[in-house]
Amino acid sequence: MSSLPEEQNDQPNQPAPPAQTAPPAQAAPAAKGSDDNLMAALSYIFLLSVVMLLVKKDSDYVQFHAKQGTVLFIGEVILGVVGSFTWFLFYLWDLVWLLFVIVSIIGFYQAYRGERYRLPVVADLADKIKI
Repeated sequence: MSSLPEEQNDQPNQPAPPAQTAPPAQAAPAAKGSDDNLMAALSYIFLLSVVMLLVKKDSDYVQFHAKQGTVLFIGEVILGVVGSFTWFLFYLWDLVWLLFVIVSIIGFYQAYRGERYRLPVVADLADKIKI
């Protein structure tokens, strides 16, 4: 006689359930404050976007934000020049400049967080820049 109860003797040996596997690891966003995040964020400050385009050619992330910053910079220059020749745009320049500052702050913040945020209209124009 066996020492196990009868109901356990009647059951065939069952394989152990498979071990649970962890979900596949996803690429983590760049750490806050990393060099690429800082350089990408600085790309939204006027002429620094052009500098970042030329200096950080090896970083796709910095290039993405530098192109958007360059489009903003070129837009500011064009509107500034046109506004200086026409009195109508000269008075609207403060509002347009404020809009550019707000969009630049959004881009700066998103770049520093490690996000690849596409600014409306600006990103479409930036995609056409080939370096």
